[in-house]
Amino acid sequence: MPTITTKDGVEIFYKDWGAGQPIVFSHGWPLSSDDWDAQMLYFVTCGYRVVAHDRRGHGRSAQVADGHDMDHYADDLAALTAHLDLKNAIHVGHSTGGGEVVHYIARHGESRVAKAAILSAVPPLMVQTAANPGGLPKSVFDDLQKQLAASRTQFYRDLPAGPFYGYNRPGAQPSEAVIQNWWRQGMMGGAKAHYDGIVAFSQTDFTEDLKKINVPVLVMHGDDDQIVPYADSAPLSAKLLKKGILKTYKGFPHGMPTTHAETINADLLAFFRE
Repeated sequence: MPTITTKDGVEIFYKDWGAGQPIVFSHGWPLSSDDWDAQMLYFVTCGYRVVAHDRRGHGRSAQVADGHDMDHYADDLAALTAHLDLKNAIHVGHSTGGGEVVHYIARHGESRVAKAAILSAVPPLMVQTAANPGGLPKSVFDDLQKQLAASRTQFYRDLPAGPFYGYNRPGAQPSEAVIQNWWRQGMMGGAKAHYDGIVAFSQTDFTEDLKKINVPVLVMHGDDDQIVPYADSAPLSAKLLKKGILKTYKGFPHGMPTTHAETINADLLAFFRE
């Protein structure tokens, strides 16, 4: 398996397919690079080089005890782009991966970056604070940690079967295969990484990161996202970005890159080719 080893000794698994302008995909919590299958297969056939890694503690990467925070996530991504010597890259992040992309660009600069797209992403800040009154109460995320600790197997069944893909909505047609694939990816990773990751994605404030970014960023979000509520995320991120482009999808769920892959892929391709 292709891997790199970070400066703090963590082995990171990655996929690297095709040739052409690189697109680098950052996955959501608690999944893996496999969650980008529909995008990687599509864009490699469009003539792009597609790269995706399993975040530390996730998928096939090392299940280490420490470093499950946005600084390490961004540094790991930087290590991968440097190892592969990626230039003029387009970065695409879903959910927690959107935060990873934003923090990576702000922390490591834009010398290797052409554009970015963040989908159903956690910036600017998920948790409710005095400065972010529209956020979700910290108790919501504390409860997620409690459910994970009590029965990760059940928790990782309930989340995709319900709010993640909008399968709990009236008239929804749940895909058992999609649910099981989410469960498979989640259970491949480490419980400690996923437990700590809840704090990373909910409590990291990306406001200043967003302000630093100069490259064009497409902000894509469904207005029926039950995981990262729309009103306190996408519109705020788009306003903070110098070259933010907001695209809102009526009725789309959090997991829209899977449930609505054809639409998402077409819109991403149009943005890449602009």
